Amino acid sequence: MNIHNILTAPFIQEMCEATDQLWQYGWAERNGGNISYRLPADEVQYYLNLDQKFPMIDLSFTIPELAGEFFLVTGSGKYFKNVKHNPADCLALIRITKLGDQYELIWGLENGDVPTSELASHLKCHAVRLKQDANHRVILHTHASAISAMTFIHELTDQAFTKTLWQMITECLVVFPDGVTVLPWMVAGTNELGEASAKKMKDCRIVVWPHHGIMSAGQSMDDAFGLIETAEKAAEIYLKISSTNQPVGQTITDQQLWALADAFQVTPRSGILEARESDD
Repeated sequence: MNIHNILTAPFIQEMCEATDQLWQYGWAERNGGNISYRLPADEVQYYLNLDQKFPMIDLSFTIPELAGEFFLVTGSGKYFKNVKHNPADCLALIRITKLGDQYELIWGLENGDVPTSELASHLKCHAVRLKQDANHRVILHTHASAISAMTFIHELTDQAFTKTLWQMITECLVVFPDGVTVLPWMVAGTNELGEASAKKMKDCRIVVWPHHGIMSAGQSMDDAFGLIETAEKAAEIYLKISSTNQPVGQTITDQQLWALADAFQVTPRSGILEARESDD
């Protein structure tokens, strides 16, 4: 029994707004994309009676690091454009069990559906990011168009991809000084993709899935969303430059990027920029 109307909860409203915006951007065609939002127990308790028994569903992997954690996740096969119209059908509130091998379905997916097929990637990335940042909350995956297009024509290494994005627009280094990471193409919805993504998330909050999309991690929905928006804008600029078939005459140099890092007090990921020139 609901204690308060969960549909009025800020986290439900945030999820509805984010999924709608992603669809309007054209990054969530059909049932493309998925989001998971880690929620504090006291916030969930405000809306629901957590003492009752809930359905238990097996995971295809074990994640004891997340035992007891609550997540609001998008459902498998659900269209982002429909979430705001019927969140109780399109979303699921789950709690990871003590052993980390199951989850409880606390609320949502009223027609008997299941959480996103990328649940392995989400939960494994949450576990890794929480070790790096206790305030981590959100994992967001979407089919950002320019980033996906860029993976067809750009070298697919962390170093090369990161440097190109940093050079496209000034704010990139400031917004993601930890850079981006790039996986090889992998089958979607697998534990293997989850493991590979989580490994990349250890030192970076953006993972590019070539010819597929992008995944980000953030302390809030805006944080995770903003990372992708910024990387996508840089990728759009790169594609426009590439389409001219003209040699690049100007760029943000490595030394200028060092100056930018100093000005905004961020530390660029090592191995991307050439050594800083001596001030002597």
